[in-house]
Amino acid sequence: MPITVTAPRGVLTPAGEREILPQLTAALAEAGGLAANPAFTAMVGGTVHILAPEHIYAGGVNRPVVMVELKLPDIGLPTIEARAEFIYAATDIVERLTVDGHDSNDTWINILNARDGAWGIGGNALSNADIAAALAG
Repeated sequence: MPITVTAPRGVLTPAGEREILPQLTAALAEAGGLAANPAFTAMVGGTVHILAPEHIYAGGVNRPVVMVELKLPDIGLPTIEARAEFIYAATDIVERLTVDGHDSNDTWINILNARDGAWGIGGNALSNADIAAALAG
């Protein structure tokens, strides 16, 4: 379940660049009710993309937007409440890991769902049932 963070250089603190993915992973597990499930955590990965500030736009203008994109199977975060919990937690994490003055309106969270069987690891397409079985142990 990849998490992609894209931020303009200088907006995330140096510690924030290192800590954002572990903290977002924990927030995802918490929102999904799987905080104590190591099989779930093992399925979460991600990247942090730091771009030149002049390469980040919102509303057609250059703006210091931090974008967090989460891609997961459609059984992940299955309710509006779970998705809202992740969005709130992710926004809070970005707020804590950015420089002073970062506006929370410049933090965008996007959750994308892969259809049943359209997600996999190691060349194996995993169905929702496969993932549920792995999480159940």
